[in-house]
Order: sequence, then C-alpha cells, then structure tokens
Amino acid sequence: MSAETIATIWAFLIAFAVFLYVCMDGFDLGVGILFPWIEGQEERDLSVNTVAPVWDGNETWLILGGGGLFAAFPLAYAVVMPAVYMPIIIMLLALIFRGVSFEMRFRAASPRQLFLWDCAFCGGSYVASFAQGVVLGALVQGVQVSGRAYAGGWWDWLSPFSVLTGFAVVAGYGMLGACWLVWKTEDWLQEQVKALARRTTLLTLGFMALVSAIVPFLLPQFRARWFDFPIILTAAPVPILVVVLSVLLFRGLARAGRYTPTTSMIWRDGIPFACALGLFFLAYTGLGISMWPNIVPPDITIWDAASPRSSQVFMLVGSAVLIPIILAYTGYAYWLFRGKMKSGQGYH
Repeated sequence: MSAETIATIWAFLIAFAVFLYVCMDGFDLGVGILFPWIEGQEERDLSVNTVAPVWDGNETWLILGGGGLFAAFPLAYAVVMPAVYMPIIIMLLALIFRGVSFEMRFRAASPRQLFLWDCAFCGGSYVASFAQGVVLGALVQGVQVSGRAYAGGWWDWLSPFSVLTGFAVVAGYGMLGACWLVWKTEDWLQEQVKALARRTTLLTLGFMALVSAIVPFLLPQFRARWFDFPIILTAAPVPILVVVLSVLLFRGLARAGRYTPTTSMIWRDGIPFACALGLFFLAYTGLGISMWPNIVPPDITIWDAASPRSSQVFMLVGSAVLIPIILAYTGYAYWLFRGKMKSGQGYH
C-alpha cells in the first residue's frame, strides 16, 4: 500500500476510536450531567450503578485516539496540543476528579459526605463535557499555523463558537445519558429520565441546527462542501437522516416502559438510545464531510501530518491485534451486564 493509503487508514482508525469514546464515555458523563434533575438518593445510586461496570473501559478509547494521533500524525499533535492545552488540562483534571468521586460516593460515611461527592461527580461531568466541546470548537474553527508550528495566541481556543460547541456537547451527552437510563431502568426512575430525554433531545437538536448553520461560514472550504454542486449531494442525506432519527427517538420514548407480550421490553426500551447514538454519528459525519482531508483546518491535511510510512505500517500491525481484543472485551462487558438494573443491585 502507498503511504497515502496507510495515512488514510490511520485517519479512519483514529476517527473510529474518538467516536467510540464520545459515545461510550458520553452516556456515563451524561448520567452525571442529569444528577441535579434526578429525584431521590436511591434513584441517583441506581443511575450510577448502570454505568459502574463499564465506565472505566469506556475511557480506553480516549487513550487510543490520543496515542494514535501522537504516533501516526505527529505534526497534527504538535500543532493542536499547544492550541488547546488549557481545555485539555481542564478536561483531564475533571475526569480524574470525577473518577475519584465515583468511587468515594459509595464509601461516604455520612449524608453530608455523600452530598459533596455527588456534587463532585456532577461537577466533574459538566466540566469534562464542556471542555471536550470547547476543544472540538477550537479545532473546527481553524488553527493558525506558521511553517510547522502553532502560531496562534494562548486564548485562541476561547471563542463564541467554541463556547457554543461546549454547551452543545453538554446537551448531547445529557441526551445520551437520559436515553441510556431509559434503556437500563424501569418504573419511577425511567419515567423521570424519559421526560429528561425529551428535553435534552430538543436542546441537542437546537444546538445541532445552530452549529450546522455556522460551520459552513467558518472557512471557505467548509462552505464549498455544503453548498457547491455536486459535492452537496454527498452531504444532503445527513440532515434528512437527522429528522428521521429524531422522529424515531421520540416515538421510542413514547413507547418505552409499555409491556407488550410480543416485544421484549429491554430491546424496545433501547430504541431511543440507539437513535441518540445515530444522531451523534450523523453529527460526527457532518464534521468529517466539512473537514476532510484536513486533520488541522484550514491547511494541514492527513498526508502532510503523517509520520513515515514504515512507522505507520509497524503501528498498524499492532493495532490489527489490539483493537479486536479491546472490542471483544468491551462487547463481553456490555453483554455480561445486560438487562435492567434493579434496586439493590450494583456497585458496593
């Protein structure tokens, strides 16, 4: 294979890892985001228990995506990191703080301690989610490069657009978390999160529409991808599918929790979560259509940023072994802890 082909394969592998991280860690961050609106301590404990078996493994994909970027596209890593040092550091600190609070809330010696750890869990989820959205916005709006180095200022990552994408990611993760809980819970807690799922979905769709309206005007090449013929034909299915999945999601929420003898409740209640994942995939696809083949807009392509062909081939062989193993144990963990979470079950 040519160096260009291998670089393209690596671009898709990193995009795949980042997407899996966004989906998997997104719903457990979403559970923390929903905490202020979930009534009852038992219900909050049950919500956390739905993600307890898988949340650690979900973050594997963040490491794979970041490590893959460093190894396969070192120029992109060297340019992007100085541009977003601050939100990246904030995100990592929030994830660490959230991880500690996740463990400690189950060992709280008093209601006051439990309340404080719950606040830490919720706050860490909000801060990490918002920081991820800011990093996304800072990358999409373009990074100033001079030669082969970052040429922008310390605060270039902070802009109205990056703040908008920060709030959009918080809303989107909240939607994922609510739909996950609709799938994994029942009775009173499920009724609570069904209402939250409707609100967060409407909020997410509003942010998607607003971001989609702004992105084509950030850079000329983005505008060409969405408005020039015949390239527009490639992008046209995305908004159509967003509408279709949105309708299916709301229909799924209306039917969730209703028992019918011919339909398995656990799979029917999973329809809203599947549609929410589909909406994230379409948003991710839309960004991919806008940015391709740039890995650092507006000027650095995946081929410009790629490491030597020999290095990429060496790492590709290792990834061919490692990624199936990660997928296998991740799939097994989700299968092992399938089904509804009952009161009294879970992490202790």
